[in-house]
Amino acid sequence: MDAINFTFLNRSTVEQAALSDDEILAAVEAGLKAQGEGETVIEPRMHLVPEDSAKGHFNVLRGYVKPLGYAGVKIVGDFVDNYKRGLPSELAVLNLFDPETGVLRAMLDATSITDMRTGAMTALGARYLARKNSKVLGHIGARGTAYWNVRLLNHLYDFDEIRVHSRRPESREAFARKLEADLGKRIVVTDDWESCVRDADIVVEASRLPEPTPLLKTEWIKPAAFVVPYGTMSAVELSLTDIMDKMVVDDWGQCRKGLPYGALRPHVESDQLTEDNLHAELGQIVAGKRPGRENDEETILFWHRGLSLSDIALGDALLKKAARMGLGQEINFA
Repeated sequence: MDAINFTFLNRSTVEQAALSDDEILAAVEAGLKAQGEGETVIEPRMHLVPEDSAKGHFNVLRGYVKPLGYAGVKIVGDFVDNYKRGLPSELAVLNLFDPETGVLRAMLDATSITDMRTGAMTALGARYLARKNSKVLGHIGARGTAYWNVRLLNHLYDFDEIRVHSRRPESREAFARKLEADLGKRIVVTDDWESCVRDADIVVEASRLPEPTPLLKTEWIKPAAFVVPYGTMSAVELSLTDIMDKMVVDDWGQCRKGLPYGALRPHVESDQLTEDNLHAELGQIVAGKRPGRENDEETILFWHRGLSLSDIALGDALLKKAARMGLGQEINFA
């Protein structure tokens, strides 16, 4: 058998490659376009719960992106109390394979990829579904993905006001300080959900709840707002979907009935959100198959569960940039 080598990018290498905001958005958008064109395979994520789901679980995401020539599997742990050990709540590894032979082509630390691709999905949803003159962002949650939500949304909208809230005061204060340093603008830290999201143009709910609790009230949502709930446990009222003119998801296969977790899981199980009243998958909009926002009066919801194809797209972008910079290790597999 011929020698088989694969490229390994550890965390420091991924940080050195330092994809720009535009590079992140372009990679994830290309993956969405491929999905909309029918050039991807997305398997619904699988979950492994070692002991207690309240402590955390593993997500296993699997996919294939034909234009990139990769099949990929990402395993990401999501453990809420990791901060007590000085660890991110989410740690991940991405394996990329040759889809014709099954040969391992690359292995990457995917912790930052997970954060970046989530933020990019939120921001790209806004690009196609939020009002162009959106100026106020209300963001619930301060976990790793939250930073990229705010950073990439601000990159597109240059908000006049950014409000943030999370359960722990020390967490939201630290989150605001980092954003202020990196974005160069004042961040408003709120003590409660209502003052964070009421009348905001864009509302992102990325909370970490131990069990479903409707803390985000429908009455706080401004008409014509763009709302992105994606916490693992639902934090929204059942009535939220009643005020929406359009509801969009990243992949209906991961949102349909019978699957665990997700911000709109109660809405799917009770037929508040169905395949029939779903407007589109975001990839269909990116590919021009379905319209996005059509006027400034529409109130629109976007629920994204996380796409393997976004991990693969960012992994590909990092590998190419690392190669240009002479970074990464070649490891003999066989």
